[in-house]
Amino acid sequence: MECKGITVDDLRSAEWYAGQDRNSYIHRAWMRRGLPDNALDATKPQIAIANTASDLTPCNSHLNEVAESVKQGIWEAGGVPYNLPVVSLGETQVKPTAMLWRNMAAMAIEEMLRANPIDGVVLLGGCDKTIPALLMAAASVDLPAIVVPGGPMLTGHFRGEALGCGTDVWRLSEEVRGGQITNGQFLQSESSMIRSKGHCNTMGTASTMAVVAEALGMTIPGFAGTPAPDSRLLALSHETGRLIVDMIREDRRPSDILTRESFLNAIVAVAAVGGSTNSVVHLLAIAGRLGLDLTLDDFDAAGRDVPLMVNLQPSGTFLMGDLYRAGGVLAALSQVKELFSPVPITVTGRPLVEYLTDQPVFDETVIFPRESPLMADAGIAVLRGNLAPRGAIIKPAAATAELLQHTGPAVVFDSIEDMRARLDDPDLDVTADSVLVLRGCGPRGYPGMPEVGNMPLPRKLLEQGVRDMVRISDARMSGTAYGTVILHVAPEAAAGGPLAFVRTGDIITVDVAGRSLSLAVSDAELALRGQSAASEAAYAAPQRGWAKLYVEHVMQADTGADLDFLVGSSGDRVTRESH
Repeated sequence: MECKGITVDDLRSAEWYAGQDRNSYIHRAWMRRGLPDNALDATKPQIAIANTASDLTPCNSHLNEVAESVKQGIWEAGGVPYNLPVVSLGETQVKPTAMLWRNMAAMAIEEMLRANPIDGVVLLGGCDKTIPALLMAAASVDLPAIVVPGGPMLTGHFRGEALGCGTDVWRLSEEVRGGQITNGQFLQSESSMIRSKGHCNTMGTASTMAVVAEALGMTIPGFAGTPAPDSRLLALSHETGRLIVDMIREDRRPSDILTRESFLNAIVAVAAVGGSTNSVVHLLAIAGRLGLDLTLDDFDAAGRDVPLMVNLQPSGTFLMGDLYRAGGVLAALSQVKELFSPVPITVTGRPLVEYLTDQPVFDETVIFPRESPLMADAGIAVLRGNLAPRGAIIKPAAATAELLQHTGPAVVFDSIEDMRARLDDPDLDVTADSVLVLRGCGPRGYPGMPEVGNMPLPRKLLEQGVRDMVRISDARMSGTAYGTVILHVAPEAAAGGPLAFVRTGDIITVDVAGRSLSLAVSDAELALRGQSAASEAAYAAPQRGWAKLYVEHVMQADTGADLDFLVGSSGDRVTRESH
């Protein structure tokens, strides 16, 4: 791609620092504080490091160290770096769900990037919602931007077995409830689960969004999946600092990189690595910030027939450290190179596909050969029908094959609290053929669309040896989770979707191959039904603050669950002067 290029006079920061008047005096004087005399010259790109480090976001707590390597690279290339702490969201910590604040974080980052005298930004993220929020903000402002993914943790072991962060929490907790292990044994594994700095070591949402950032072209190719403690992560962070200076001088912006074709490439990548269903709602939101026409149908079309090439939890056996030693993300994606559009460029200015050649695979038990994939069709499937008029999604790679076509009676829970109160009741009328339905957990209903879609199985069925059932909800599911779980039902119950009117005993049919999700109740009958009083009482009704703004303006899952007034790019211009 031919670079547009900029001149010194084009630097955005010159609007603050160039000149001899009172305003430029104030801007320069207050920023000196030990900087070299030429740091604020009009020839020096001013670069923010949007840093989501926080002690309360354990997966991102090492990003201050990473930021120092980025700074060194920026200085070396002739730029001036500035640490910009931004809203940080720890998936395991904040209640009720980190997703409630993804849009707030994106909005805050966007406003800070626009308001400050910067020419470009390096985006430091790790835990699930931080990379999506950073990309949403960067797309909205459209200053030169590049992502540094914080990387997965090292694998911990318990009793000689590798532990998949998150995935094995779900597995072991169900074994306790089913009587296979004691609660004491479960708790003994706790100190082994988190071995080092970094995010989850499974192909959960954090790892998936790093892969997404790379497939979109927003990282140095080969960066995604580098373990957090690996010295090569700091080396790549240094190189990222150098590259952002070049990007500014060549005027390479997110709008040049994030095209419709790059999003289709990201969908292919998610399928090929067995990525998280959360990627759907995040990619839709990022595309929305660019004004791109990306829909659920694109996920089904682009992801259909994409083979699963990596044998990683939760869809397989191994973990992120194994993927890295086996050749890394680029080696995995190179197995399906022919499925990627050759047009979209990366932050380097070169197309992604140029980096998918001559990528050796060092362990074919981790990265499968193209002719014998782990699964022939691993794309996230979009289901529609009278139970999900605007769509619902399922990850076939994490499901039980025999349940991908299933008919059974509904067992309905009106809220998370209702589910927790009744699930293990010995008198609950439920069998392995039942379909567990949870409502009131969508973007508006809870609020924030929590990761509760992978409902626990009833204890009495676990004791009988049942390990999977069809589960349906308007919620999300952790990227580390697994099972035959249908998610993101739209419209959600709280928005008047058909899920609100399902009754226990109604017959539900799931046909993933046929892409359908149907309720054996006529439209006329559904129109006569009202919502249960218990459901309506459980819907969120915040009276103040962010939650109130969120509930009043959040869109549905099928369009990314962003706020309606944030769709579309706003650019980097500041229209008012205060001095």
